Amino acid sequence: MADTDPDELERRIARTRAELAQTVDAIADRVSPKRVAERTVSDVKSRATSFVVSVGDALGVTSRPAVYGDDTDQVWEDERPDLAPVLIGVGAVLVVGAAIVLWRRRNRR
Repeated sequence: MADTDPDELERRIARTRAELAQTVDAIADRVSPKRVAERTVSDVKSRATSFVVSVGDALGVTSRPAVYGDDTDQVWEDERPDLAPVLIGVGAVLVVGAAIVLWRRRNRR
């Protein structure tokens, strides 16, 4: 008899409506452009921080946050990293890339 009780049915309907309203609100919050932008910015910041730390580790540099007004000569806690190998590598990649582009253009003719 409880299945056909009108008062019980009304309570179930009200409970289902409330749950559905909460679900719709959660979905709307999740797909709102503002929330999507906030999550994207947070993700980019996290990835950039991770990248900077990994580059610093590869160069043997201990990172520390820069503060406005820092003396530029005091930015590196340890000795300044030796960037020569990195710059040589970047230069080599650029030279090889330019050579490939020129070779492809010449072979198209």
